Amino acid sequence: QAVFPYCDFQFAVSSDDNSEFWLSSDDSPLNARLLAYVGKLGSEWTAPGEFTKFRSQASKSVHLMASRRYYFEILHKQDDKGSDHVEVGWRPFLPGLKYEVIDSAYISLYTDLSSLKMNHVDHIPQTLASHDPVPAKTHTSSQHGADMLQPDPRDTFFNIPMIDPSHLENVLPACLYSPTYVVKDFPIARYQGLQFVYLSFVYPNDFTRLTHMERENKCFYRESPIYLEKFGFYKYMKMDEEEDDRPFFFPNPDGEFSCVCDQIRGVWQKHQHPLRPITTARPPPAATPPSANSSENMLPTEPLRVTSYLHTSEITESQQQRPDTDPEPEEDGGLSEYSYEDVEPRPGWAEESINWQRTFSVNSMDFETLRSDWNDLRCNVSGNLQLSESEVVDVLSQYMEKLNERNGGIYTLLRIINVEKRRDSARGNRYLIELELMERGRKVVRLSEYIYLLLHRGRVEDSLENMEGVTWSTVYAKPLLCQPVMLQWKKDVMVHFVVPVKNQARWVQQFISDMEFLHRETKDNNFNIIIVDFQSEDMDVEQALRGSSVPRYEYLRREGNFERSAGLQIGVDTIEDSHSIVFLCDLHIHFPLNILENIRKHCVEGKLAFAPIVMRLGCGSSPQEPDGYWEVNGFGLFGIYKSDFDKIGGMNTEEFKDRWGGEDWELLDRVLQNGLEVERLRLRNFFHYYHSKRGMWNSQASKAPKG
Repeated sequence: QAVFPYCDFQFAVSSDDNSEFWLSSDDSPLNARLLAYVGKLGSEWTAPGEFTKFRSQASKSVHLMASRRYYFEILHKQDDKGSDHVEVGWRPFLPGLKYEVIDSAYISLYTDLSSLKMNHVDHIPQTLASHDPVPAKTHTSSQHGADMLQPDPRDTFFNIPMIDPSHLENVLPACLYSPTYVVKDFPIARYQGLQFVYLSFVYPNDFTRLTHMERENKCFYRESPIYLEKFGFYKYMKMDEEEDDRPFFFPNPDGEFSCVCDQIRGVWQKHQHPLRPITTARPPPAATPPSANSSENMLPTEPLRVTSYLHTSEITESQQQRPDTDPEPEEDGGLSEYSYEDVEPRPGWAEESINWQRTFSVNSMDFETLRSDWNDLRCNVSGNLQLSESEVVDVLSQYMEKLNERNGGIYTLLRIINVEKRRDSARGNRYLIELELMERGRKVVRLSEYIYLLLHRGRVEDSLENMEGVTWSTVYAKPLLCQPVMLQWKKDVMVHFVVPVKNQARWVQQFISDMEFLHRETKDNNFNIIIVDFQSEDMDVEQALRGSSVPRYEYLRREGNFERSAGLQIGVDTIEDSHSIVFLCDLHIHFPLNILENIRKHCVEGKLAFAPIVMRLGCGSSPQEPDGYWEVNGFGLFGIYKSDFDKIGGMNTEEFKDRWGGEDWELLDRVLQNGLEVERLRLRNFFHYYHSKRGMWNSQASKAPKG
């Protein structure tokens, strides 16, 4: 019996390819409603047990009672490639708990289909899930499928009034901030600085991962390419043992069912089989996590007819001996390094008879946890690293306790907007916490501060008297949550956008218009545009700036051919306040509205510089339809305090006088050698427009190439 008669649950669905999970408020099919789904465009998919790839995969909180039955349906569509699968997971609606796949102990058939033929359909309930929605409710066919385009609280967080700074004083004890990965005075070879840039972890998921682009680059799933080509993700699915313990192999038959849409009610099935079980599910006792699928969990009172999913990673002994199942020869060039979905199924294998009573298990699989904080230059579709929910809850609970202890309990946490973590396993983890708080029950304020979890507080000397005299031992105290000294960002510091241009009239006008829009929407007056113009002949840049509504600008005209390094240096040299931020910028950029605050909070004088990763749009793409890739190699968009820029020597204008490309890497080397960290994050809605390079910078196309 359950301790509590009801509980709030969260459901999630995982599948290859698309799927939908519908759940009724009771045992009636008429009350089913869509709770979670994988994709709407036909190109989305997930690995088995991967429940956090898309925003739509997880449901909101659902209130269930342990004594009741609930009707559910699963719709599944799969093409002729990849590892076809679908799973539904659940968890009590509590922070940090993982999804468990709903197993047989909590599932029963709605209708026994074992004796029915495929044309027998009268027993199938006609629900909203059974039909295409009416056009009036689905007027979203033109909406792009990128999760990154969906609204996120981060995008407009800057609009909330900031918490009173005096309320943050002495909340945490002060501590020194000296991460071990800083390479000050360490000799770095040319362009080796790329290897010393680490990525930060973020929470909650900002959906910067380009899930809608993974058919072109599947590098997010690190596996043996040969294994993935042949077996897909079946290593993550475990078949429950049978009495004869025979391995199963069930490949897709060649040329059959090139694209199949399945409607599955309650249990999972191989799509070639005509039978379609319909079931209801009973929730587990409240706060009792569902267990793994095993024979011990099955109810002994009645026989269960559970449709299973067949394992394909092994071949029966008789099939292994067949002479005609040798792998086909590879084409020239071999297998693609990361591709696995585009390989045609191999013909010639006979189908095994299907055991419809057999079950399988899929554990919750979070591929994010397999990634490291190295700056991966081989994968340009993966998003920011994901920080675990349990870690965030642990750190913030400690911080909120200290905050209210200091301020008399006047603050209530409304939302966790953003948490960023820079890991240093040797010394401590740095966090940027951004919270939406209620003050005294009347006023909503925002908090955006750096805190530090000091793992090892140094050497503690403990003198122990013994026969041999005094012995020194090292004692480490428990981790300390503290305020890192000299790691506070300035909320209203001036930001200077420095942009060199030449004969790019349409793009210069676009840039100015974007800056006008930024000012109009944010009401932020603390930014400045510095345009260095190399004798543009296609527009009057100064006149365009003079007629604009930007809060402030500087126009600098330079004679001669275009030089990016020189142009940036000329612009920075005009800045008088050394305690303001310089943002080295390109012309063809679309900025999110929170760009100013993103630059400010990731630049700390003497400590941090900021190299945001921009998404390069493909030909025909736009910020509303963002098909492209993350520019993981480029560091040309760079924020740094003017004092730090001057200290490292500025741009290398001599070596990169008549060429550009590589000047950003060379600058990065010197930034790191001078003891600064470089924050590296993908920014939502931060795009580099696709543009033609024909005639750019007044280049002489007739000049013969070198070499």
